Amino acid sequence: MLYISLLVVMIGSASNIVMAQESVFTSRVDLVHIGVSVVERDGGPVLELVQDDFQLYEDGEIQEIQYFSRGLASDADVIPTHLGVLFDSSGSMERDGSFVKTAAIKFLNKLRYAEDMTLVDFDTEVRVGRYDQVDFPRLVERIRSVKTSGNTALYDALGVYLDGAFSQDGRKVLLLYTDGADTRSRTNLSEALELIKASDVTIYAIGFQKNLPSSARPVQRMRLQQVADLTGGRSFFPSDVDDLDGIYEEISAELDGRYALGYVSKNTKFDGRWRKIEIKLDKNRSDLKNIVVRNREGYYAPFLEGQP
Repeated sequence: MLYISLLVVMIGSASNIVMAQESVFTSRVDLVHIGVSVVERDGGPVLELVQDDFQLYEDGEIQEIQYFSRGLASDADVIPTHLGVLFDSSGSMERDGSFVKTAAIKFLNKLRYAEDMTLVDFDTEVRVGRYDQVDFPRLVERIRSVKTSGNTALYDALGVYLDGAFSQDGRKVLLLYTDGADTRSRTNLSEALELIKASDVTIYAIGFQKNLPSSARPVQRMRLQQVADLTGGRSFFPSDVDDLDGIYEEISAELDGRYALGYVSKNTKFDGRWRKIEIKLDKNRSDLKNIVVRNREGYYAPFLEGQP
């Protein structure tokens, strides 16, 4: 097990981190991987689609899909899945902390196909540890031992997790649980969103707003929705912690049916610019007209010095 304990430091400007992410691309051929969730209006996953049911566009130009699979567990031996958990341990969590920990452990125990799990618990400070699947008992012990205190450094915690995720190859899924607004971070929302755009992480956000003043809830709800929507994930806002088990079941079912598409972009420029991705379903199938498709909004192109 790799375990790191640290205080959050300013991660630097978002633009610098984006450039650092872009500069790691050195190959002339890069397969772009896109995770896609396809669900009914009621949230139930659509599981029986095939490659020909999808049309993938980059900046409005259709692309050739060269890789296709369904379910994160189906090809875990080829493309590893890395699971992250951002766990709010601020003082306002104290009353409901025990139930929240138990629900999180039950959820993580279902995702046995994940190659490793990264736990980031945050209050005024941020602590992060990465655990291989065989170290799951130690992860449980770590979650159980989390103490609640202090303020909420949510955006700093996001930055710390994303910084570590940049070095991981494969699919990356982040479960974010927080019960309050950010009250401590030196990273602001705009910088956090730029980091998310530069990553390929899918975020599922759970905002438990019971402890927030009612006047603050709409703004915080909008911010968590923005974080999740940008990555093709989802946001949930339970009215009671007892709803967590049902939410985790829904997320688990969606991950089990999640599609993976891969393509080589027809745009051969290595200019580091943002490229918008749009995925559509076969318009000739009437049964797919009311289906919801979710995927990350785009990605930053590879960057090489001297490109226009």
